[in-house]
Amino acid sequence: MSRPHFSCQVKTEFLPEQSQEPEGPFAFAYTVTIVNDGDVAAQLVARHWIFTDAIGHAEEVRGLAVVGHQPLLKPGERFEYTSWTRIATPLGTMQGTFFCMTEDAHAFDAAVAPLTLARPGALH
Repeated sequence: MSRPHFSCQVKTEFLPEQSQEPEGPFAFAYTVTIVNDGDVAAQLVARHWIFTDAIGHAEEVRGLAVVGHQPLLKPGERFEYTSWTRIATPLGTMQGTFFCMTEDAHAFDAAVAPLTLARPGALH
């Protein structure tokens, strides 16, 4: 039996040049690496992100593709992209899910665990 599975790693970075300090908003880049560690080819079809600032305001982003791509990944292949977001506070979180589909039309989700968005010094 085939086993579809994508793993996701995310690195975040504060973008001071895109932020409006000290009052905000605060900008962050995030680089996502998606690896097909299953045993069948599958395509990343859509994304769903939730960005939440320190006062609890959440913004959801849903859409087809990531940065204009719907990559088809064979077992062992990876896809990486970078995007960015703004939140109202210097500290917040992001989490998400990618909707994926195998070549024989079996849908599955690849989850991204919650991550911290933090301007340097915001946690201290």
